[in-house]
Amino acid sequence: MLNFIYYPVSFILWCWHKVFGFVLGDDNAIAWILAIMFLTFTVRGIMFKPFVNQVRSMKKMQEFAPELKRVQKKYANDKQRQAAEMQKLQKEHGVNPLGSCLPMVLQIPVFIGLNWVLRSFTNKPLDQKTENYFFDHAGVESYVNAKLFGVNIGDAIHHASVLGGTGGGWNWNVAPVAVPLMILASVLTHLTARHSAARQAATATEAQPQAALMQKLTMYIFPLGVLVFGAFFPIGLLVYWLSNNGWTLMQQRLVYTRIDKEEAAKKAEAKEKRDALAPKPGAKPKPGAKPVQPKNETKTESTDEENESSANGQQSNGKRSPKAGSPHRFAQQGQRPQGSGGQRKKSAQGGKNSGQKGSGQKRR
Repeated sequence: MLNFIYYPVSFILWCWHKVFGFVLGDDNAIAWILAIMFLTFTVRGIMFKPFVNQVRSMKKMQEFAPELKRVQKKYANDKQRQAAEMQKLQKEHGVNPLGSCLPMVLQIPVFIGLNWVLRSFTNKPLDQKTENYFFDHAGVESYVNAKLFGVNIGDAIHHASVLGGTGGGWNWNVAPVAVPLMILASVLTHLTARHSAARQAATATEAQPQAALMQKLTMYIFPLGVLVFGAFFPIGLLVYWLSNNGWTLMQQRLVYTRIDKEEAAKKAEAKEKRDALAPKPGAKPKPGAKPVQPKNETKTESTDEENESSANGQQSNGKRSPKAGSPHRFAQQGQRPQGSGGQRKKSAQGGKNSGQKGSGQKRR
């Protein structure tokens, strides 16, 4: 039923076994382990671009996480409207919340296919097994005879029938080889998840409940699952899990470093553009260029200029400017000193008496 998965996985494994079997020998367990590891690297190399897209999607989610949080607060009582607004915001930013799960989802068929192919080598007696997908009888015999520290790489601590095994109880002789691989695979799974979670801002995980849930699963549940259920995995499948997480950790470091350099280059380029447009210290303004002034200062200066121009205009026309405080806009005169007023009064009276005297003399 799943031959469309089994045949490609078997073909890639067959190709790499031919390469390393030519150098180390077909029955060598190291050749089979290297073939399984490079099968993993081949699949992960094919999925490199989706992984980069996943990292960029996570970066975008961090950028607009505050907006998502505002939407959640705004429509806290209307979950339907909240979901619609969040989907709209994600569409505007070009972010797919399921994009971060895509590389992991793509690895599930490979895991299932490799598990089935490895178990198919030994699910029947060797004299009844003529082929295993791309492997012929000689290939099956080579796999069965390959031993690592006296343990066949197709053996498991327990061949659970649920996972495709043939049953048969516990094989504790496999534990000295399987348990160290289980522990190492569990630790690498946790380190990979922790390294990925360290890149995500707290606001992004709060705004995206799916991302927060997936983060907890990958950091704690998956490593624990490898440690517990690894007892039911063949040695070859544990090698796949170990090499897969080792590749992921290395790939994360390389991709994150590259993206950080790209962002630093963009920031430096934007700063250079701002510095190029800004005037240099001590540089004179260009002819005709108007200095940029704040609105309040410009308004105040223009008012002062209008007052000065009006005052100059009135002085040039020979008119006195009205003094402030006069409601009729007449010039207010100051109080005259009493001494001068008394002199003027006396002079006025003296003039009157002199005039009267003069007129009386004429009549005579």
